[in-house]
Amino acid sequence: MSTASDARFWDRSSGKYAKAAIKDQAGYERTLERTRAFLGPDDRVLELGCGTGTTALRLAGSVQSYVATDISAGMIEIAEEKNASGAVAGLAFRVATAEALAHEVHRFDAVLGFNYLHLVRDVPGTLRSIHALLAPEGLFISKTPCLGDMNPLIRLVLLPAMRAIGKAPHVSIFRATELDQLLLDAGFDILAVESHATGSSDGRPYIVARRR
Repeated sequence: MSTASDARFWDRSSGKYAKAAIKDQAGYERTLERTRAFLGPDDRVLELGCGTGTTALRLAGSVQSYVATDISAGMIEIAEEKNASGAVAGLAFRVATAEALAHEVHRFDAVLGFNYLHLVRDVPGTLRSIHALLAPEGLFISKTPCLGDMNPLIRLVLLPAMRAIGKAPHVSIFRATELDQLLLDAGFDILAVESHATGSSDGRPYIVARRR
């Protein structure tokens, strides 16, 4: 398995993904509200793992520029179709990874990664790339499923079985405390850790971290 196979999985899943309803709409709205509070009208924003562009289309209008990226060309194609009917000024979609973008000269005031970090194969390396993508004191805002804190049947039985039949992508398993340490090791200071789930924690901490 490789990054290329991950991209193929998400290409195959893109149509179904686009039609799926958001499971916790109130929690999602809370995430958007909190994220807007950290963004300014002159900010240059990068979103990693944007999927079919739902979050990008909601947030891009309140910043100077917004680059939304995904590993899957299929996801980006759908996102561009959604944007075509009423294009948001300053919003661009690209097929790209954090590692590839880190070699470019552009730097961002904020990098967003929602439901993203657990899907990359080298979490420490990806965090170092994100650090390099940020301007001094730029913000990395994420919301990440920490499967190490969830029902062990998910990571020990369900995920391996689904991956074996091609029904699940690569997933990195870590606890929230481990994610905090990975962020610190990559050169970030953690400013806020929140839960936006409706009713109770769903194991996806919302973290705001600042580049040191």
